[in-house]
Amino acid sequence: MRVFVTGASGWIGSAVVDELLATGHEVSGLARSAASAAKLEAKGVEVRRGDLDDLAGIRAGAEAADAVIHLANKHDFANPAVSNAAERAAVETLGDALSGSGRPLLLASGVAGIRQGHPVTEADASPFHGPDSPRGGAENLALEYADRGVRPVSLRFSPTVHGTGDHGFIAVLSAIAREKGVSAYPGDGANRWAAVHVKDAARMVVLGLEKAPAGTRLHAVAEEGVPTKEIAEAIGRAFDLPVASVAPDDVAAHYGWIGGFFAMDLAATSAATQELLGWVPDGPTLIEDLDTGAYSGS
Repeated sequence: MRVFVTGASGWIGSAVVDELLATGHEVSGLARSAASAAKLEAKGVEVRRGDLDDLAGIRAGAEAADAVIHLANKHDFANPAVSNAAERAAVETLGDALSGSGRPLLLASGVAGIRQGHPVTEADASPFHGPDSPRGGAENLALEYADRGVRPVSLRFSPTVHGTGDHGFIAVLSAIAREKGVSAYPGDGANRWAAVHVKDAARMVVLGLEKAPAGTRLHAVAEEGVPTKEIAEAIGRAFDLPVASVAPDDVAAHYGWIGGFFAMDLAATSAATQELLGWVPDGPTLIEDLDTGAYSGS
């Protein structure tokens, strides 16, 4: 297939592009900068310059492709309304472009906030609807396109998609630990984060492109939940820092914007995804990555 990928030069996107090319697909990728474009061109990717605000360009990329994998997001945590609006507009544009074609539309989502107290499963519907909700309610919006002749598939990623070169949440937590001189965890550290290695996540995405029916929710989850205390202890070992608890009332002051995420229980399962796709994650665990220096340069 000829696959149009937004976020093609990003952390997850780069791994997905590599997997697509390795399995014989052609790729066109959205690139915001000259550096991103050069990175993609070096892989043999056809580059389309633009960003999430270039809705005409996004539509053209989708119309010229056999499938779309939408991984880009502004991730403006200081102004989430901007990210939410851009995400919703992009998904609506992509869905409209593919309507009536039967072509796949895979979009990045996450397990965060869907359910508390129990691991999130693929059967759990997202509670987020409408433009003012997290991610602009994009997952539910995309799944509605199944009734309009599109094959939408939600890609729910773990809160940490880890590996060497990751600049996401674990890298942020590591930077905070070094800045504060202590690797901390919220409360008793019993709340958990689902985790997946980036290469395992990329394989799941491509298998989902090839196999998942319309309306499917897929979970890129290898570890159901790593306790935040264990994450903090591994960061402490990686940077030779003491480890301590932060009282729940002090989480926001200690961690800043990421505190709300690190204090949440974000456990999830992927049993249904593994059975549907024949996907068996086999990459390093999160703790193994931390212990072998994957974040030492972050």
